[in-house]
Amino acid sequence: MIDSNLVNDLKPRPFGLWGRIWTVVLVIMTLIGIWAYYRQIQDGLVITGMRDYAFWGIYISNFVFFVAISLVGSLVTAILRLSGAEWSIPLTRISEIIAVAAIIMAGLTIIVDMGRPDRLMNLFIHGRLQSPIIWDVIVITTYLFISLMLLYFPLIPDFAILKNEKGNPGWIQKGYKRLAINWNGSKLQEKLHQRGIFILSVLIIPVAFGIHTVTSWLFATTFRPGWDSTNFGAYFVSGAFVVGAGGVIAAMYLLRRHYQLEKYITDEHFNKMGKLLVMLCLVYLYFNLNEYLIPAFKLKKEEEIHIYSMLFGHYAPLFWSVIGFGLVMPVILLLFRKWRRPFPLFVISVIVVITSWWKRYLIVTPTLLHPSMPIQGVPESWAGYSPTWMEWAITLGTLTMALLIITILVRFLPIIPIQEFSDHMKKTSSHES
Repeated sequence: MIDSNLVNDLKPRPFGLWGRIWTVVLVIMTLIGIWAYYRQIQDGLVITGMRDYAFWGIYISNFVFFVAISLVGSLVTAILRLSGAEWSIPLTRISEIIAVAAIIMAGLTIIVDMGRPDRLMNLFIHGRLQSPIIWDVIVITTYLFISLMLLYFPLIPDFAILKNEKGNPGWIQKGYKRLAINWNGSKLQEKLHQRGIFILSVLIIPVAFGIHTVTSWLFATTFRPGWDSTNFGAYFVSGAFVVGAGGVIAAMYLLRRHYQLEKYITDEHFNKMGKLLVMLCLVYLYFNLNEYLIPAFKLKKEEEIHIYSMLFGHYAPLFWSVIGFGLVMPVILLLFRKWRRPFPLFVISVIVVITSWWKRYLIVTPTLLHPSMPIQGVPESWAGYSPTWMEWAITLGTLTMALLIITILVRFLPIIPIQEFSDHMKKTSSHES
């Protein structure tokens, strides 16, 4: 029997004034992005700043960012769940929601980057396994399916609880009832349910590592300076863990504050996530060192131009800001307990997420502007890349659409797993007694 107070605290609630304002702002920003994309379909990619040199821009940076932050689903839901870290139970649903929203937008961002989206089906009809792009299509589709199932399976008992709760419109109650699929909490259902979650948790880990490794191969299978690296697979995975952890921490803080969940998402959760973020940043710093130290040691001419532009040239301010504020600063500050309290950790996590996006921009753009065989006699504008306001509008539209998906899911799904948290509390109280 579930405690009624627990259900009342954790059940989804209608948006208040600020929630409605937030949703309206996201809808407006998303519609602006959709309008800009409509213009792109009409006029073509000429409305962007991309040319023959920079044939990838902030769209692909956005894609890599979405793919990266989606790894949080396997980090918190699968890895911590399988390792028996029960303290992470209040965070699992948050991470699953972020992962689903991010991987949906990763797929849509690829379509945005296509000059001829009407030819999308050709990827599936005429795709060749020799192409890393097909590997990405396969692994993204698989990861999306498993992420959706990993979000849905733990929700089944919660839907059975919520279908009897009053106060929601009839269509919401009917939706909960259908999604509960006749759950009655029998021992057989419990056994099958736990087995299903375990299988999905195991499956999503190699697929999650695969999607980030395959995405890195889109770059690393070329001979371009800055991408021609065997370090890229582990480099992408470790970076994805960093931005994923930062995204969860930011969501934890905002949802805890808005829904008064201090009893369930405690200061200790922030303390542990802060420690986890330190470890992940250190690992990512190690791979960043590998990324630049070895090419700098060999110092081929093309690599020299690329590294100089990053360390001392045009991209140096952005590069050092990303390393300093996105990796070094969090490690130093979060070693101290006072910085692992909710608000300071929230600010640090937001900085980590923002600098992680810029890090993806630095992975994509500088390399394209320094090809191994420069094109001769091209317009001077081709030698640089600056996103147009239409590109920014579309990019911001995809980011706000991801936030809109998260907002809608938070409105109708319990943020903290009700049944799982109740079972955890009962187990804890029985051990104490």
